[in-house]
Amino acid sequence: AICVLFIEFGFLANAQQPRIFKIGMLGDGSGLGLFRRELRELGYVEGKNIAFEYRFADDKLDRLPALAEELVRLKVDVLVTPGTPGALVLKKATRTIPIVFTDVTDPVATGLVDSLARPGGNITGFTSVETALAGKRLELLKETVPKLLRVAVLWDPQNPSSVQEWKETQTAALNLGLQLHSMAVRSADRYENAFKEAVKARSAALPACSTPLGASNQERIVQLAAKNRLPAIYVQGSFVVSGGLMSYGADRTERYKRV
Repeated sequence: AICVLFIEFGFLANAQQPRIFKIGMLGDGSGLGLFRRELRELGYVEGKNIAFEYRFADDKLDRLPALAEELVRLKVDVLVTPGTPGALVLKKATRTIPIVFTDVTDPVATGLVDSLARPGGNITGFTSVETALAGKRLELLKETVPKLLRVAVLWDPQNPSSVQEWKETQTAALNLGLQLHSMAVRSADRYENAFKEAVKARSAALPACSTPLGASNQERIVQLAAKNRLPAIYVQGSFVVSGGLMSYGADRTERYKRV
């Protein structure tokens, strides 16, 4: 009888233990604090009913595939990533674990989803429509800088979203009668020279395309823009908080709240 009571007690105690869900985070760590705070408000507390597995690429996009495979092997319950590069490698890594992206410029054009209305597969998320806003950013620069003719565009050729913005900026520049100088930067050590080359090309303003590399170096970019006297417009408001002139883009905070 004693043995039976012990087993029943142990079963009831175990039944009261909440399941801990595992969230796999892939990317650069941007927005992580906000994401965790929003989860807490929904009742999900780290160490109590959720656990995080973090894998950060440190701006090295070639590391993303291996990091994605690691998270899939850990059998996490959901995968979360901020941008296009991470979302693309996660989609290749698994067809079963749900994937949520927070900031993809054009998920349809990059092949992440079938359509905005019906994403299909195991992936969904939010688009920042930054490609569609590229022309508007040029318009705002032209209104701000009198007699603007030459513009330097800061973008990352390794990032599909940034490439899309660069292409759209070229189209918009033709309509606005602006000449563009390409500032294609793949690594942080190239920023200094890129700004010097932009000035040599007689650029008078700067729109910066969205890229994780730029986000992790935003203070440096803002300082270089000021040092080289280039009025700049950015995608994220955090650049303005760091001292940038202005920004025009979707509310990043709101996206993390909804993710």
